[in-house]
Amino acid sequence: MHTVNDQELLALLCRDPQTGLAAVLDNYGAMIHGIVRRVLPDAAQDAEECVADVLVAVWRHAPDLQREAGSLKGWLCVTARNTAITRWRALRRKGTVPLDEAIAGDWLLTPQPTEAEERIQALVLELEEPDRTIFLRRYYLLEPAREIARVLHMTEHNVNVRLSRGRAKLRRRFTESETEETRHA
Repeated sequence: MHTVNDQELLALLCRDPQTGLAAVLDNYGAMIHGIVRRVLPDAAQDAEECVADVLVAVWRHAPDLQREAGSLKGWLCVTARNTAITRWRALRRKGTVPLDEAIAGDWLLTPQPTEAEERIQALVLELEEPDRTIFLRRYYLLEPAREIARVLHMTEHNVNVRLSRGRAKLRRRFTESETEETRHA
């Protein structure tokens, strides 16, 4: 089967939505499913609905994406992640949904992460608990400090202080790693 590039996919999607959506699924379906299932590992039906929502979104935005000539893969990654997080939040409001460890490993998921993003991801994953969980909940799941404090049985002030100190620590370690790399270059 002929592999189509992003612009061909978008043109097909605009011209013939049914065939275009099938082609998007052939090319990126596994990736979309993987991202959604990382956020919603125990909610198969909700995950399938999220995938369908992503497909509807790409169909609706195909003309804009074609004009912008950006990365369809990147757009799909971000849309799948955001759609799944929105669904996760809705499920969380209905009951308690635990932070899945799979999310922790992929919180900076991007189509092609830069070297700096990879360094930052590694530095965050090196943080000790509860700082790692606080950072993941705040910057990946975009939870407010008040909610993080409630879940972790802390005060909101304590969460904010840990975020502030953690950012300073990450900034310092990132700068140190850049300086070290420059010396070895």
